[in-house]
Amino acid sequence: MYARRDPKLKRDLMGMLFTSVLTGIFVLSLSLTAPAANNMLQVPEIWTLRNSVQFSLANSPDSRVARQHMAIAAASVDQARVDYYPQVDISAQYGQTNNPMYSFGNILNHGVFTPNINFNDPGRSDNLNVRVDVAYRFYNGGRDQAAIEAAEAGFAGSSSAREAVYSRLAFEVVRSFQSIVQAQEMLEARKISLIAIRASIAVAQARYQAGDLLKADLLNLAVQESRASENLILAEHRLELSEKVFLNLLGLESGTVCIDSKADGAQQLPAERNYYNRPELRSLAHIEETARAKLAIARGGNLPTVDGFASYQYDNGWVMGGSGDSWMAGVKVNYRLFGGHKTSADVASALAELARIKEERKRAELGMDLEVKQADLNYRQSMQRLGVTEKMVEQATESARLSRTRFKEGVILSSDLVDVEMRLVDALVRQSVAKTNILVALADLRRAMGLPQFDDVTEVELP
Repeated sequence: MYARRDPKLKRDLMGMLFTSVLTGIFVLSLSLTAPAANNMLQVPEIWTLRNSVQFSLANSPDSRVARQHMAIAAASVDQARVDYYPQVDISAQYGQTNNPMYSFGNILNHGVFTPNINFNDPGRSDNLNVRVDVAYRFYNGGRDQAAIEAAEAGFAGSSSAREAVYSRLAFEVVRSFQSIVQAQEMLEARKISLIAIRASIAVAQARYQAGDLLKADLLNLAVQESRASENLILAEHRLELSEKVFLNLLGLESGTVCIDSKADGAQQLPAERNYYNRPELRSLAHIEETARAKLAIARGGNLPTVDGFASYQYDNGWVMGGSGDSWMAGVKVNYRLFGGHKTSADVASALAELARIKEERKRAELGMDLEVKQADLNYRQSMQRLGVTEKMVEQATESARLSRTRFKEGVILSSDLVDVEMRLVDALVRQSVAKTNILVALADLRRAMGLPQFDDVTEVELP
């Protein structure tokens, strides 16, 4: 009102309104963006084995899916507990009618009955009905409790399944991390080989110019240089692919991979060799518990149910006047004498499912025991191979040094030098593979025994 009379006051009010709207939008944007900022994980600049495993457990899609499965299982437990609570409904309705039966009922409910009413034509009436109903099942043959036990076992099983996902994911991260280390070492070996070949070519060209070397020998070295260059390209591509696989396991689409393989030191070698800590074993135990609970649910079909009920309603009319209220309460027992053998079929199916799960558990235990033995054997073989490859590298390095000197002096042919250089590269590659296999075998042994890759990296809470 005042704004229409005073243009300046109107402009001030509009300015205040505009400022308030902008402030509200800004606050709303902060409230919407703040959670997203809090959920962002800090990506390390240097990747170590430990922070790689920890980051993957928090950010990998596999770990996030496992956590959502747990959330679903937790909701299932809440759903199973619903039957332990009473059901309360409230309703209200209003209507008018001239139907003799309904109108007479309204007259009775409103308390306005008189002896002179015409039962065939009591007239038009209206009614406002407000009703509250309460229902509670006192006994359901033990099925409600069994359903809760099944849901709780399912929740515990989803927790064990999440641990199994974590175990597999952590192992894959360790293996991918070590593959990057191996790819880097192979790339360095290829570079050293190419440098050595080019140095030998420089010597060969000098000898060829001096007339002390055949052109065929020079071409032989040139072919070896091309082969070494191709191997270098392949090693670069392998390193790039290894880094991409590593980022994928971490749940990252892109990024720079800078690793430090010496930061965390070697993982601890387990003292015993068994599979008793495997989360898959616990998950199967929970699945068996769920099957037993479902068997109890099926057997509950042979037992009666006992329900309690109560209701209160209020009726009010305006056409004829009057109002009234009423209540009703009672207990109902129900027992199905014959249901077409459905309950017996459900029990037979539940028994068969329980027996199947028991056999699956036995088979899984045998498989887990085999995994532990295989992982232990791979670790011991890798240790033995490393000792052999170390001697191989030492001998190949000395042989290459002597052969380069003898080739420079014109004592051996270029083909002999090429063979020596290839043996050196092969020895370096075998040594790199052996070192990587030891670390991967150790990680696989810890996975097969149900142990975390790092004892202090077991549970990860998202920011």
